[in-house]
Amino acid sequence: MLGEDGRYVTIGRANDPSDDVILTAESALRAQGVSGWLAIMSGSEYGPEIPALLEVRPLAGPRAPFSAAAEAFRRAIGDGRHI
Repeated sequence: MLGEDGRYVTIGRANDPSDDVILTAESALRAQGVSGWLAIMSGSEYGPEIPALLEVRPLAGPRAPFSAAAEAFRRAIGDGRHI
């Protein structure tokens, strides 16, 4: 899950998350006043390359575009790396 500010949480690492898991996560985001997207990350945030993100669907009604959140993610992940 990718937040509007670029923060992320990994769910479904070993397999695709179920609809129930996604709905529970979306409810938790909404309860905290946070929104974002269900996204797929290619690669690892710990590897030498900054991973790419693919938008799957919005969660809890984000107001910013996915591209802005993905750019914030790339900036946060890229801190300290030579890109």
